[in-house]
Amino acid sequence: MKALIIFYSRNGQTKKIASYIADHMRTNQLCDLVNIRDAIHINFDWKQYNRILIGASIYYGYFNPIVDIFIKSNLLALKKLISGFFSVNLTARKYEKSSPHTNSYTYKFLVSSPWKPDCCAVFAGALQYSRYHWLDRAMIKIIMFITGGETNSQCDIEYTDWEQVKIFTNFFQQIRKQGFI
Repeated sequence: MKALIIFYSRNGQTKKIASYIADHMRTNQLCDLVNIRDAIHINFDWKQYNRILIGASIYYGYFNPIVDIFIKSNLLALKKLISGFFSVNLTARKYEKSSPHTNSYTYKFLVSSPWKPDCCAVFAGALQYSRYHWLDRAMIKIIMFITGGETNSQCDIEYTDWEQVKIFTNFFQQIRKQGFI
């Protein structure tokens, strides 16, 4: 059986995290990694998968609507598989906002979603001023000022805790669902 990792990434950090997870999982099992933009057009053979992990980034307080579209379109399959979700956002750089229950974006998503994953994590993303359009750079600089973050727009900072990602990946690989052997 294989694992399926679906991701949505706006500036690349969620893709980087999803790729890391896929590489780590491939030491023990086959794993497919698919961008959600491609996944919504694929008619998956769900019988080849025993687990699915969906990762998505936050942009100005929201997940891209494509995440919800994918989940609703594949809800029956998601409910049958061992499943997990991870979100990536800059708010999670603060310890007190880095869990599914304390990260307001992730919490709202989990409460409102018809899909209830078996496990969930929140990872801090990356502040990549050099990749942002001038308006995004200005807006994010204001947000960082208000929230006590880095405001030097000459800086790019990766806040992702790779050990946390590895621990979550190991946990996700070990989850068993009733009825699975």
